[in-house]
Amino acid sequence: MLWTPSKFHPSESLSLVPKIYAHMKEAPFAHSTFGRMEAQSGTTPSVDAVKGQQENVEMSFLRPPVVRLGAGAALNRALFTKKVDLAAAAIQSPKVIAHYRKALQTSQEMLKVDRISPIVSHPDKELGAQGRKCILLNPSVKAEEPTTWGPVIQEGIQKEELTVIPYELTLEYDYWTARDTMESVLPPELHDEIPSGFNVAGHVAHLNLRDSYLPYKKVVAEIILDKNPSIKTVINKVDNVGAESEFRTFQYEVLAGEDDLNVSCTENNCSFNFDYSKVYWNSKLEYEHTRIISFFKPGEVVCDVMAGIGPFALPAGKKRVFVWANDKNPESYKCLKANIQKNKVQDFVRPFCEDGLGFIRQATDEILAASLKGEKVVITKPGPRSKSKKTDKPTTPGFVPEPLKPLITETYPLPPTISHFVMNLPASAIEFVGSFKGIYQLQENLFAPTTKTLLPLVHVHCFALKADDERPLIDICERLTKYLGFSMKPGNIDYNLNGEGEVAVHNVRDVAPAKSMYCATFRLPAAVAFAARD
Repeated sequence: MLWTPSKFHPSESLSLVPKIYAHMKEAPFAHSTFGRMEAQSGTTPSVDAVKGQQENVEMSFLRPPVVRLGAGAALNRALFTKKVDLAAAAIQSPKVIAHYRKALQTSQEMLKVDRISPIVSHPDKELGAQGRKCILLNPSVKAEEPTTWGPVIQEGIQKEELTVIPYELTLEYDYWTARDTMESVLPPELHDEIPSGFNVAGHVAHLNLRDSYLPYKKVVAEIILDKNPSIKTVINKVDNVGAESEFRTFQYEVLAGEDDLNVSCTENNCSFNFDYSKVYWNSKLEYEHTRIISFFKPGEVVCDVMAGIGPFALPAGKKRVFVWANDKNPESYKCLKANIQKNKVQDFVRPFCEDGLGFIRQATDEILAASLKGEKVVITKPGPRSKSKKTDKPTTPGFVPEPLKPLITETYPLPPTISHFVMNLPASAIEFVGSFKGIYQLQENLFAPTTKTLLPLVHVHCFALKADDERPLIDICERLTKYLGFSMKPGNIDYNLNGEGEVAVHNVRDVAPAKSMYCATFRLPAAVAFAARD
């Protein structure tokens, strides 16, 4: 069974465009061009047609100016200034602003647009300096056409509490969203796939632009830099990850901002510092990291074969899970060691820099040997606070100081067996599973039925065809069968997987139009674990 979860793709929030309806009393279509045309023919337009026309008017109001730039042209932010003629209710006294704001909002005559405050200073400099305010009205209300003024406005005029005046609203470059701006700059044929979702590592935005966007790469990068305050550097990948490095690093070019890839970021309550140009990090995998970590229980042992800088290992260590964390990249190993100390998980997480093929057996043997020696982690921490209230002070006669809180000691003995193997190297991790053969040779007594301990769960990431049918499952199981030397088949998604040879396949994310990343989880078969080692 293939399970595709709800995906979380960080993407840019577009402005929510509310519907603006003109208040119409006796002649509902008299004040729109559409209405006059229909009135002349004696036909009453439908409500949907009128709403559609009003929405089109507002959408035009919210669109930035069209600023088509040629390939390689510089971004001229001044060209994005747009002036919009509106009407405003000039309020005579600040005491009634709240009343009229609520009333005009109820009657749908107040301008209600995301990121534009309807309360503004009076456009007359002298009155504005005196603190006079105006309430912006929606485009259907015209300052020069009293017939467009609804009952709320008319009542306010009669009471001499407001007047209707023209107001010129100026929208500048900072107002428009990144997508608004890119649609304004890029040719229409590029609008369908405008770069909006990208990897973020600390202050770095990592783009992977398609060839058709490369002539506009500098402009795209400047817009991303402008519209995302936390971004200081925008880079573009210039080769495929792994094409030139077995450590999944890549060649890049800086498109905008500082040439600084030393980043800091947080994930799952852990802090990570690293040089993004020298190690692998993908912010889009946070959900997958969290999902896998949720399987781990305090006191268990996890072998993270391709640990990177620790996105699985460090949060697991904070859960009091023992982790043997390995990565072949010396730079990843260096960062992993530093981040273990930074996050204070050194009691539970041990770093290694080995080849993954040999590390699977090495970790299995070392953990068993360390457990037999009685290795454990003892944590001492303050007990719960007393619920009694302090009433006496040190100067009070007969004062007795509050007794020290009792200390609580938690002991975590290192188990002799590994509960989970994590293998997050999608391009080739399946090829490593042959190393599981004989990892517990002659150690059958460590597992059920002699004990209650089950053989390890293996979580191996891989790439396969993007498809809604069972082709990816069949392909993944066939590859596992090939390298394990044991027949594997699709299994139950509940991850109990007590039946030998069952594989649960989780769809992690799409990485290309016809390619997806998956995680195959299976219980290590006894025939593999207890086999004779090669």
